Amino acid sequence: MGLRDTIRPISYLKAHPAELVDQVSRTREAVVVTQNGEPCAVLQDIESYERMRRAIAILKLAAQGEAEIRACDGIPQKEAIARLKKRFGG
Repeated sequence: MGLRDTIRPISYLKAHPAELVDQVSRTREAVVVTQNGEPCAVLQDIESYERMRRAIAILKLAAQGEAEIRACDGIPQKEAIARLKKRFGG
């Protein structure tokens, strides 16, 4: 799908909401909505949105872990494994 099909003015969204929802559901490509020629919103299918949110959550956890390592604010690996085994068995 070309760039022309992924950018729509808000007036098009107002006039053709069902068509745009069908398009993003079918193609899994987000549509950028513009207002006064400037991007202002994104219309995206729910599956892609949820996948993106999960990816962001994982990235946040990784960043938090890296920050703890840099600050020497973690626990030794052996202790972490022992805690996990105690909590979840094994």
